[in-house]
Amino acid sequence: MTGEGVSLDLGEDYPEIREAVTKICDEYPGEYWRGLEDQGPEGSYPTAFVKELTDAGFLGALIPEEYGGSGLPIRAGAVILETVHANGCSAAACHAQMYIMGTLLRHGSEEQKRAYLPKIATGELRLQAFGVTEPTTGTDTTQTRTKAEKDGNEYVVNGQKVWTSRALHSDLMLLLARTTPADKVEKRVDGISVFLVDLREAVGNGCEIKPLDAMINHNTTEVFFDNCRIPADSLIGEEGRGFRYILDGMNAERILISGESIGDARYFTKKAVDYSNERVVFGRPIGSNQGIQFPIAAAYAELEAADLMARKAAALFDSGVDCGAEANIAKHLAAEAAWKMGEACMQTFGGFAYAREYDIERKWRETRLYRTAPISTNLILSYIGQHVLGMPRSF
Repeated sequence: MTGEGVSLDLGEDYPEIREAVTKICDEYPGEYWRGLEDQGPEGSYPTAFVKELTDAGFLGALIPEEYGGSGLPIRAGAVILETVHANGCSAAACHAQMYIMGTLLRHGSEEQKRAYLPKIATGELRLQAFGVTEPTTGTDTTQTRTKAEKDGNEYVVNGQKVWTSRALHSDLMLLLARTTPADKVEKRVDGISVFLVDLREAVGNGCEIKPLDAMINHNTTEVFFDNCRIPADSLIGEEGRGFRYILDGMNAERILISGESIGDARYFTKKAVDYSNERVVFGRPIGSNQGIQFPIAAAYAELEAADLMARKAAALFDSGVDCGAEANIAKHLAAEAAWKMGEACMQTFGGFAYAREYDIERKWRETRLYRTAPISTNLILSYIGQHVLGMPRSF
Protein backbone atom coordinates (compact mmCIF):
# COMPACT_ATOMS: atom_id res chain seq x y z
CA MET A 1 0.00 0.00 0.00
CA THR A 2 1.43 3.39 -0.92
CA GLY A 3 0.75 6.94 0.19
CA GLU A 4 2.54 10.17 -0.56
CA GLY A 5 6.18 9.33 0.06
CA VAL A 6 5.25 6.24 2.06
CA SER A 7 5.44 2.55 1.21
CA LEU A 8 4.13 -0.12 3.55
CA ASP A 9 4.50 -3.85 3.08
CA LEU A 10 1.22 -5.45 4.15
CA GLY A 11 2.19 -8.95 3.17
CA GLU A 12 2.13 -10.91 -0.08
CA ASP A 13 -0.78 -9.84 -2.27
CA TYR A 14 -0.25 -12.50 -4.98
CA PRO A 15 -0.95 -10.38 -8.06
CA GLU A 16 -0.32 -13.35 -10.36
CA ILE A 17 -2.97 -15.39 -8.55
CA ARG A 18 -5.44 -12.52 -8.71
CA GLU A 19 -4.86 -12.17 -12.43
CA ALA A 20 -5.24 -15.89 -13.15
CA VAL A 21 -8.39 -16.26 -11.03
CA THR A 22 -9.89 -13.16 -12.63
CA LYS A 23 -9.39 -14.68 -16.08
CA ILE A 24 -11.36 -17.73 -15.03
CA CYS A 25 -14.09 -15.61 -13.47
CA ASP A 26 -14.43 -13.57 -16.65
CA GLU A 27 -15.74 -16.71 -18.35
CA TYR A 28 -18.59 -16.97 -15.80
CA PRO A 29 -20.54 -13.69 -15.82
CA GLY A 30 -23.79 -12.95 -14.02
CA GLU A 31 -25.85 -14.83 -16.59
CA TYR A 32 -24.12 -18.07 -15.59
CA TRP A 33 -24.91 -17.68 -11.89
CA ARG A 34 -28.47 -16.51 -12.48
CA GLY A 35 -29.03 -19.49 -14.74
CA LEU A 36 -27.91 -21.86 -12.00
CA GLU A 37 -30.42 -20.40 -9.57
CA ASP A 38 -33.16 -21.09 -12.11
CA GLN A 39 -32.31 -24.79 -12.02
CA GLY A 40 -33.58 -25.36 -8.48
CA PRO A 41 -31.70 -27.08 -5.64
CA GLU A 42 -30.81 -30.25 -7.53
CA GLY A 43 -29.33 -28.77 -10.71
CA SER A 44 -27.68 -25.60 -9.52
CA TYR A 45 -24.14 -26.71 -8.80
CA PRO A 46 -21.49 -24.70 -10.75
CA THR A 47 -19.73 -27.81 -12.02
CA ALA A 48 -17.87 -26.13 -14.88
CA PHE A 49 -16.62 -23.27 -12.70
CA VAL A 50 -15.40 -25.61 -9.96
CA LYS A 51 -13.65 -27.81 -12.52
CA GLU A 52 -11.72 -24.88 -13.92
CA LEU A 53 -10.59 -23.77 -10.47
CA THR A 54 -9.57 -27.34 -9.71
CA ASP A 55 -7.73 -27.89 -12.98
CA ALA A 56 -5.83 -24.66 -12.43
CA GLY A 57 -4.68 -25.94 -9.04
CA PHE A 58 -6.44 -23.31 -6.98
CA LEU A 59 -8.53 -25.69 -4.88
CA GLY A 60 -5.42 -27.66 -3.99
CA ALA A 61 -3.45 -24.55 -3.17
CA LEU A 62 -3.17 -25.27 0.55
CA ILE A 63 -2.38 -28.98 0.22
CA PRO A 64 1.39 -29.55 0.72
CA GLU A 65 3.43 -30.33 -2.37
CA GLU A 66 4.31 -33.79 -1.05
CA TYR A 67 0.62 -34.66 -1.33
CA GLY A 68 0.13 -33.17 -4.78
CA GLY A 69 -0.91 -29.63 -3.89
CA SER A 70 0.77 -26.26 -4.28
CA GLY A 71 1.75 -25.89 -0.62
CA LEU A 72 0.81 -22.22 -0.51
CA PRO A 73 0.18 -20.32 2.75
CA ILE A 74 -3.33 -19.48 3.92
CA ARG A 75 -2.95 -15.89 2.74
CA ALA A 76 -2.83 -17.22 -0.82
CA GLY A 77 -6.01 -19.21 -0.22
CA ALA A 78 -7.75 -16.11 1.10
CA VAL A 79 -6.64 -14.16 -1.99
CA ILE A 80 -8.07 -16.86 -4.28
CA LEU A 81 -11.47 -16.71 -2.58
CA GLU A 82 -11.46 -12.92 -2.32
CA THR A 83 -10.76 -12.61 -6.04
CA VAL A 84 -13.56 -15.03 -6.93
CA HIS A 85 -16.07 -12.95 -4.97
CA ALA A 86 -14.71 -9.59 -6.06
CA ASN A 87 -15.46 -10.66 -9.63
CA GLY A 88 -19.11 -11.41 -8.91
CA CYS A 89 -18.70 -15.20 -8.73
CA SER A 90 -19.13 -17.48 -5.72
CA ALA A 91 -16.65 -19.84 -4.11
CA ALA A 92 -19.31 -21.31 -1.83
CA ALA A 93 -19.46 -24.41 -4.02
CA CYS A 94 -15.85 -25.30 -3.32
CA HIS A 95 -14.39 -23.25 -0.45
CA ALA A 96 -14.91 -25.96 2.18
CA GLN A 97 -12.27 -28.14 0.57
CA MET A 98 -9.61 -25.65 1.59
CA TYR A 99 -10.31 -25.85 5.30
CA ILE A 100 -11.91 -29.31 5.64
CA MET A 101 -8.78 -31.00 4.33
CA GLY A 102 -6.85 -29.45 7.22
CA THR A 103 -8.36 -31.94 9.66
CA LEU A 104 -7.15 -34.81 7.49
CA LEU A 105 -3.76 -33.17 7.00
CA ARG A 106 -3.12 -32.42 10.67
CA HIS A 107 -4.72 -35.42 12.34
CA GLY A 108 -5.06 -38.17 9.74
CA SER A 109 -2.68 -41.10 9.49
CA GLU A 110 0.03 -41.04 6.86
CA GLU A 111 -1.84 -43.80 5.05
CA GLN A 112 -5.02 -41.69 4.96
CA LYS A 113 -3.16 -38.63 3.75
CA ARG A 114 -1.43 -40.55 0.97
CA ALA A 115 -4.69 -42.18 -0.06
CA TYR A 116 -6.86 -39.06 -0.22
CA LEU A 117 -4.97 -35.77 -0.43
CA PRO A 118 -3.36 -36.24 -3.88
CA LYS A 119 -6.73 -37.21 -5.38
CA ILE A 120 -8.41 -34.26 -3.67
CA ALA A 121 -5.75 -31.95 -5.10
CA THR A 122 -6.37 -33.15 -8.67
CA GLY A 123 -10.15 -33.22 -8.30
CA GLU A 124 -10.37 -36.98 -8.72
CA LEU A 125 -12.01 -36.98 -5.29
CA ARG A 126 -14.23 -34.15 -4.08
CA LEU A 127 -14.13 -33.26 -0.40
CA GLN A 128 -16.76 -30.55 -0.06
CA ALA A 129 -19.21 -31.76 2.61
CA PHE A 130 -18.90 -31.02 6.32
CA GLY A 131 -21.43 -32.92 8.45
CA VAL A 132 -21.55 -30.98 11.71
CA THR A 133 -24.77 -28.99 12.24
CA GLU A 134 -27.90 -30.78 13.46
CA PRO A 135 -31.55 -29.65 13.55
CA THR A 136 -31.84 -29.61 17.34
CA THR A 137 -28.34 -28.58 18.41
CA GLY A 138 -27.49 -25.67 16.11
CA THR A 139 -24.17 -24.09 17.06
CA ASP A 140 -23.84 -26.12 20.27
CA THR A 141 -21.80 -28.79 18.55
CA THR A 142 -20.93 -30.55 21.83
CA GLN A 143 -24.56 -31.68 22.02
CA THR A 144 -24.40 -33.57 18.74
CA ARG A 145 -26.84 -36.48 18.70
CA THR A 146 -25.49 -38.35 15.70
CA LYS A 147 -23.90 -41.51 17.04
CA ALA A 148 -21.20 -43.82 15.72
CA GLU A 149 -20.96 -47.14 17.57
CA LYS A 150 -18.02 -49.49 17.05
CA ASP A 151 -18.99 -52.94 15.79
CA GLY A 152 -15.99 -55.05 14.90
CA ASN A 153 -14.19 -53.47 11.95
CA GLU A 154 -16.98 -50.98 11.35
CA TYR A 155 -18.81 -48.07 12.92
CA VAL A 156 -22.61 -47.99 12.77
CA VAL A 157 -23.83 -44.41 12.29
CA ASN A 158 -27.30 -43.12 13.20
CA GLY A 159 -28.49 -39.53 13.20
CA GLN A 160 -29.19 -36.49 11.06
CA LYS A 161 -27.25 -33.50 9.82
CA VAL A 162 -28.67 -30.32 8.32
CA TRP A 163 -27.26 -27.43 6.28
CA THR A 164 -24.63 -29.82 4.98
CA SER A 165 -23.75 -27.91 1.86
CA ARG A 166 -22.55 -29.70 -1.29
CA ALA A 167 -23.16 -33.24 0.03
CA LEU A 168 -24.81 -34.18 -3.28
CA HIS A 169 -21.69 -33.02 -5.11
CA SER A 170 -19.03 -34.50 -2.88
CA ASP A 171 -17.38 -37.92 -2.87
CA LEU A 172 -16.23 -37.59 0.72
CA MET A 173 -17.70 -36.02 3.83
CA LEU A 174 -16.07 -35.04 7.08
CA LEU A 175 -18.53 -36.23 9.74
CA LEU A 176 -18.71 -35.37 13.41
CA ALA A 177 -20.44 -38.00 15.57
CA ARG A 178 -20.55 -38.99 19.21
CA THR A 179 -18.73 -42.25 19.97
CA THR A 180 -19.12 -42.09 23.76
CA PRO A 181 -22.47 -41.09 25.32
CA ALA A 182 -22.53 -37.57 26.75
CA ASP A 183 -23.32 -38.86 30.23
CA LYS A 184 -20.18 -41.00 30.20
CA VAL A 185 -17.62 -38.24 29.65
CA GLU A 186 -16.12 -35.66 32.01
CA LYS A 187 -16.24 -32.75 29.56
CA ARG A 188 -18.82 -31.98 26.88
CA VAL A 189 -16.09 -31.83 24.25
CA ASP A 190 -14.99 -35.40 24.97
CA GLY A 191 -16.39 -38.51 23.32
CA ILE A 192 -16.93 -36.91 19.91
CA SER A 193 -15.06 -38.32 16.92
CA VAL A 194 -14.49 -37.25 13.34
CA PHE A 195 -14.75 -39.55 10.34
CA LEU A 196 -13.96 -39.30 6.65
CA VAL A 197 -17.02 -40.91 5.07
CA ASP A 198 -16.98 -42.19 1.49
CA LEU A 199 -20.38 -41.02 0.28
CA ARG A 200 -20.05 -43.11 -2.87
CA GLU A 201 -20.33 -46.19 -0.65
CA ALA A 202 -22.59 -44.81 2.07
CA VAL A 203 -25.43 -43.33 -0.01
CA GLY A 204 -28.05 -45.99 -0.54
CA ASN A 205 -26.58 -48.10 2.24
CA GLY A 206 -28.02 -46.38 5.28
CA CYS A 207 -27.22 -42.82 4.17
CA GLU A 208 -29.73 -40.57 2.39
CA ILE A 209 -29.17 -37.03 1.17
CA LYS A 210 -32.01 -34.60 0.45
CA PRO A 211 -31.58 -31.14 -1.05
CA LEU A 212 -32.80 -28.07 0.83
CA ASP A 213 -34.26 -25.26 -1.25
CA ALA A 214 -32.80 -22.13 0.30
CA MET A 215 -32.64 -18.37 -0.17
CA ILE A 216 -29.18 -18.61 -1.69
CA ASN A 217 -27.58 -21.12 -4.03
CA HIS A 218 -25.38 -23.04 -1.57
CA ASN A 219 -26.40 -26.52 -2.70
CA THR A 220 -27.22 -27.34 0.89
CA THR A 221 -28.77 -30.59 2.09
CA GLU A 222 -30.04 -32.72 4.92
CA VAL A 223 -28.18 -35.98 5.53
CA PHE A 224 -29.82 -38.95 7.26
CA PHE A 225 -28.00 -41.94 8.72
CA ASP A 226 -29.93 -45.10 9.52
CA ASN A 227 -27.61 -47.91 10.63
CA CYS A 228 -25.08 -46.78 8.06
CA ARG A 229 -21.94 -48.89 8.31
CA ILE A 230 -18.58 -47.28 7.59
CA PRO A 231 -15.12 -48.89 7.84
CA ALA A 232 -13.31 -48.44 11.14
CA ASP A 233 -10.41 -46.83 9.28
CA SER A 234 -12.73 -43.95 8.40
CA LEU A 235 -11.87 -42.59 11.85
CA ILE A 236 -9.45 -39.67 11.78
CA GLY A 237 -7.02 -39.48 14.68
CA GLU A 238 -8.02 -40.76 18.10
CA GLU A 239 -11.55 -41.73 18.98
CA GLY A 240 -13.21 -39.13 21.19
CA ARG A 241 -10.99 -36.19 20.20
CA GLY A 242 -12.85 -35.14 17.08
CA PHE A 243 -14.29 -31.94 18.51
CA ARG A 244 -10.79 -30.70 19.27
CA TYR A 245 -9.68 -31.62 15.76
CA ILE A 246 -12.52 -29.59 14.27
CA LEU A 247 -11.72 -26.59 16.46
CA ASP A 248 -8.14 -26.85 15.26
CA GLY A 249 -9.27 -25.87 11.78
CA MET A 250 -11.69 -23.11 12.72
CA ASN A 251 -9.13 -20.31 12.52
CA ALA A 252 -8.35 -21.30 8.93
CA GLU A 253 -12.06 -21.28 8.14
CA ARG A 254 -12.50 -17.81 9.65
CA ILE A 255 -9.57 -16.39 7.66
CA LEU A 256 -10.74 -17.88 4.37
CA ILE A 257 -14.33 -16.74 4.84
CA SER A 258 -13.00 -13.28 5.67
CA GLY A 259 -11.43 -13.30 2.22
CA GLU A 260 -14.78 -14.08 0.60
CA SER A 261 -16.53 -11.30 2.52
CA ILE A 262 -13.81 -8.82 1.63
CA GLY A 263 -14.22 -9.84 -2.00
CA ASP A 264 -17.98 -9.28 -1.80
CA ALA A 265 -17.39 -5.86 -0.28
CA ARG A 266 -15.01 -4.93 -3.09
CA TYR A 267 -17.55 -6.12 -5.65
CA PHE A 268 -20.24 -3.90 -4.12
CA THR A 269 -17.82 -0.98 -3.82
CA LYS A 270 -17.02 -0.96 -7.52
CA LYS A 271 -20.66 -1.38 -8.50
CA ALA A 272 -21.86 1.38 -6.16
CA VAL A 273 -19.15 3.89 -7.03
CA ASP A 274 -19.45 3.36 -10.78
CA TYR A 275 -23.23 3.63 -10.77
CA SER A 276 -23.27 6.66 -8.46
CA ASN A 277 -20.95 8.47 -10.85
CA GLU A 278 -22.95 7.51 -13.94
CA ARG A 279 -26.54 7.88 -12.73
CA VAL A 280 -27.81 11.45 -13.13
CA VAL A 281 -30.90 12.62 -11.28
CA PHE A 282 -32.01 16.25 -10.82
CA GLY A 283 -29.23 17.31 -13.14
CA ARG A 284 -26.25 15.82 -11.31
CA PRO A 285 -24.65 12.45 -10.49
CA ILE A 286 -26.32 10.84 -7.48
CA GLY A 287 -22.85 10.26 -6.00
CA SER A 288 -22.65 13.98 -5.24
CA ASN A 289 -25.44 13.56 -2.69
CA GLN A 290 -24.25 12.89 0.84
CA GLY A 291 -27.07 10.37 1.34
CA ILE A 292 -25.45 8.20 -1.34
CA GLN A 293 -21.79 9.10 -0.92
CA PHE A 294 -21.38 8.86 2.84
CA PRO A 295 -22.71 5.31 3.37
CA ILE A 296 -20.37 4.07 0.63
CA ALA A 297 -17.42 5.93 2.17
CA ALA A 298 -18.21 4.66 5.69
CA ALA A 299 -18.51 1.06 4.50
CA TYR A 300 -15.25 1.42 2.58
CA ALA A 301 -13.46 2.55 5.74
CA GLU A 302 -14.73 -0.58 7.51
CA LEU A 303 -13.67 -2.70 4.54
CA GLU A 304 -10.10 -1.45 4.72
CA ALA A 305 -9.98 -2.12 8.47
CA ALA A 306 -11.28 -5.65 7.90
CA ASP A 307 -8.67 -6.24 5.22
CA LEU A 308 -5.86 -5.26 7.58
CA MET A 309 -7.12 -7.56 10.33
CA ALA A 310 -7.54 -10.43 7.87
CA ARG A 311 -3.94 -9.97 6.73
CA LYS A 312 -2.77 -9.95 10.35
CA ALA A 313 -4.69 -13.14 11.13
CA ALA A 314 -3.26 -14.87 8.06
CA ALA A 315 0.28 -13.79 8.94
CA LEU A 316 -0.06 -15.16 12.47
CA PHE A 317 -1.63 -18.41 11.22
CA ASP A 318 1.13 -18.97 8.67
CA SER A 319 3.72 -18.30 11.38
CA GLY A 320 2.22 -20.98 13.60
CA VAL A 321 1.20 -18.44 16.24
CA ASP A 322 -2.16 -18.56 18.02
CA CYS A 323 -4.56 -16.33 16.09
CA GLY A 324 -7.97 -17.17 17.54
CA ALA A 325 -8.77 -13.57 18.43
CA GLU A 326 -7.51 -12.15 15.16
CA ALA A 327 -9.26 -14.76 13.00
CA ASN A 328 -12.58 -14.20 14.75
CA ILE A 329 -12.27 -10.42 14.66
CA ALA A 330 -11.30 -10.52 10.97
CA LYS A 331 -14.33 -12.65 10.12
CA HIS A 332 -16.62 -10.34 12.11
CA LEU A 333 -15.27 -7.13 10.57
CA ALA A 334 -15.26 -8.55 7.04
CA ALA A 335 -18.83 -9.87 7.27
CA GLU A 336 -20.09 -6.56 8.66
CA ALA A 337 -18.21 -4.50 6.06
CA ALA A 338 -19.56 -6.63 3.22
CA TRP A 339 -23.11 -6.35 4.49
CA LYS A 340 -22.89 -2.57 4.97
CA MET A 341 -21.39 -2.10 1.51
CA GLY A 342 -24.10 -4.35 0.12
CA GLU A 343 -26.74 -2.19 1.79
CA ALA A 344 -25.10 0.96 0.43
CA CYS A 345 -25.01 -0.58 -3.04
CA MET A 346 -28.68 -1.55 -2.83
CA GLN A 347 -29.61 2.01 -1.89
CA THR A 348 -27.44 3.45 -4.63
CA PHE A 349 -29.09 1.36 -7.33
CA GLY A 350 -32.54 1.98 -5.91
CA GLY A 351 -35.24 -0.01 -7.66
CA PHE A 352 -32.79 -1.40 -10.20
CA ALA A 353 -31.03 -3.26 -7.36
CA TYR A 354 -33.99 -5.64 -7.38
CA ALA A 355 -33.64 -6.40 -11.07
CA ARG A 356 -31.89 -9.76 -11.43
CA GLU A 357 -29.92 -8.64 -14.47
CA TYR A 358 -27.84 -6.29 -12.30
CA ASP A 359 -26.75 -9.15 -9.98
CA ILE A 360 -26.89 -6.84 -6.95
CA GLU A 361 -29.76 -8.68 -5.26
CA ARG A 362 -28.01 -12.04 -5.79
CA LYS A 363 -24.78 -10.91 -4.18
CA TRP A 364 -26.75 -9.09 -1.45
CA ARG A 365 -28.49 -12.36 -0.52
CA GLU A 366 -25.21 -14.27 -0.55
CA THR A 367 -23.41 -11.67 1.56
CA ARG A 368 -25.99 -11.74 4.35
CA LEU A 369 -25.12 -15.36 5.11
CA TYR A 370 -21.73 -14.53 6.59
CA ARG A 371 -23.27 -12.69 9.52
CA THR A 372 -24.86 -16.04 10.43
CA ALA A 373 -22.49 -18.75 9.21
CA PRO A 374 -20.12 -20.45 9.59
CA ILE A 375 -20.20 -18.69 12.95
CA SER A 376 -22.72 -16.07 13.97
CA THR A 377 -21.93 -12.49 14.89
CA ASN A 378 -23.10 -13.05 18.47
CA LEU A 379 -20.84 -16.05 19.01
CA ILE A 380 -17.84 -14.06 17.83
CA LEU A 381 -18.75 -11.19 20.16
CA SER A 382 -19.10 -13.64 23.05
CA TYR A 383 -15.67 -15.08 22.19
CA ILE A 384 -14.10 -11.63 22.19
CA GLY A 385 -15.81 -10.68 25.43
CA GLN A 386 -14.82 -13.84 27.29
CA HIS A 387 -11.50 -14.92 25.81
CA VAL A 388 -9.99 -11.60 24.77
CA LEU A 389 -11.42 -9.11 27.26
CA GLY A 390 -11.73 -11.45 30.24
CA MET A 391 -15.43 -10.89 30.82
CA PRO A 392 -17.83 -13.52 32.24
CA ARG A 393 -19.20 -16.16 29.91
CA SER A 394 -22.35 -14.80 28.27
CA PHE A 395 -24.14 -18.09 27.54
